[in-house]
Amino acid sequence: MSGGAGLPPGQTAIDTFPRFGVPAYADRWPTIPAPPVLAIGGLVETPVSLPLHALDALPRRELVADFHCVTTWTRRGLRWSGYLLSDVLDALIVPQARPGLAALYIQFVSLDGYKCCIDCRDVDAQTLLADRLDGAPLPLEHGAPLRVVAPALYGYKNPKHICGIDFLADYARSRAERQTLAHSRGRAAHEERGRFLPGWAYRRLYRAFIARTLAHYERAAERRLAPS
Repeated sequence: MSGGAGLPPGQTAIDTFPRFGVPAYADRWPTIPAPPVLAIGGLVETPVSLPLHALDALPRRELVADFHCVTTWTRRGLRWSGYLLSDVLDALIVPQARPGLAALYIQFVSLDGYKCCIDCRDVDAQTLLADRLDGAPLPLEHGAPLRVVAPALYGYKNPKHICGIDFLADYARSRAERQTLAHSRGRAAHEERGRFLPGWAYRRLYRAFIARTLAHYERAAERRLAPS
C-alpha cells in the first residue's frame, strides 16, 4: 500500500482490486438471467425491457481509470471496456422510454438488491456501463453482467450487477446508504464521504474498517467455493 500523486484527498493507492462493499452484500452472488436485460422505469412514458445485447449497436469505449473506495483505498489504472452511459441514454433509453423533464436522478437497481441513486449532473464523459475489465469479460466478483464505472465518484456510486434503471424526480436514499450515512453525491475530488461531517473526518473511521471488511468478503468467497 502506498500513497501517490494525483489522488483525491485522503486516498491511498493499493496494488490489488478486491471485491469489497457493504458487509451485508458479501454473500450475495446473483444469478445472471438469460438473457440479461435492463428494466427501465420510474418517471417514463413507457417502461422498457432493454436486452443487454442491444448495447452492441453502440460504439464500444475503452477507459483507463482509478477506482476510489470511500473507505480511502484506491486501485489505480484499471482498464474498463463498455458503453458510455450518455450514449445508452441518448440512443436507446430516452427514445424508447421517454423520461420526463422532472427526472433529475437516475437510480440503478442491481441483481443482488443493491440500489444506487446518481445525480444526473454527475453523469460525465467517463461514466461507463462496463462489461469488460482488463481485457476480459467482467467477472461476477466485480459486477457481471454490467456495472457502472464513474471514476469521479466513490465506489459506492459504481454499482455492480445492473439490471434496472429508474428515472426519479427526487433523490432516493437506499438502505445501504442509510446504514453507512453515505453522501448523496459522493464526488471523490470534493471528499464527499458522508452526510454529517467533513470528508476528512471520516478517514480514520473508515480506515479502521478496511481489514475487517476485506476479511468478511474473503470468507464469503471461501464459502461460495466450499463443497455443499
